[in-house]
Amino acid sequence: RQTLTEEFGHIDIYLFDQLLKGRITPSMTVLDAGCGNGRNLVHLLKQNCTVFGVDSSARAVAETYKLSQRLAPAITPPNRFRVERIEALSFEDSTFDAIICSAVLHFANSPLHFDRMLAELWRVLAPGGLLFTRLASSIGLENQITPLADGRYHLPDGSDRYRVDEATLLRATSRLRGRLADPIKTTNVQGQRCMTTWSLWKQEA
Repeated sequence: RQTLTEEFGHIDIYLFDQLLKGRITPSMTVLDAGCGNGRNLVHLLKQNCTVFGVDSSARAVAETYKLSQRLAPAITPPNRFRVERIEALSFEDSTFDAIICSAVLHFANSPLHFDRMLAELWRVLAPGGLLFTRLASSIGLENQITPLADGRYHLPDGSDRYRVDEATLLRATSRLRGRLADPIKTTNVQGQRCMTTWSLWKQEA
């Protein structure tokens, strides 16, 4: 009998919530944008979901491909996993039914870079599709962060991250003509950092 970790890996708990709500299913074509070592793909691969992954790290992409070979060898050709930056994806428009982008967007180096990454994710998302993102924010830490430059801030945990707040995310939602799948949710990790979950439905064509 499998443990939960064996079945789901070290999945982001808020992505797990999307699975429980039936918003990402085995019949979908899914992109993990910033896939890292594939920790969020274990269950989807086991369910024979059509999974793609990109990451700027060749090592991370290689690790995710190895994971896919182990869990779903029949359905994961090498071109499913690519070394790419999110702001310059090689996929056609409207390719994916769902996109996972967990702990990635806060590595933007400026507002323009953030907007380019977001625009590319939105471009390759199909109408009616789900964009799931989780990123560091200033929500709840407004008086504890130090401005650097180009929208980046030094956080109490010692990291430097691009800053978003609720107003920024709501403006982006409106600009994309998206619809919130859930209210914006933020977890305050003992005053050291705040991680915000921002999930959007793309309008039907």
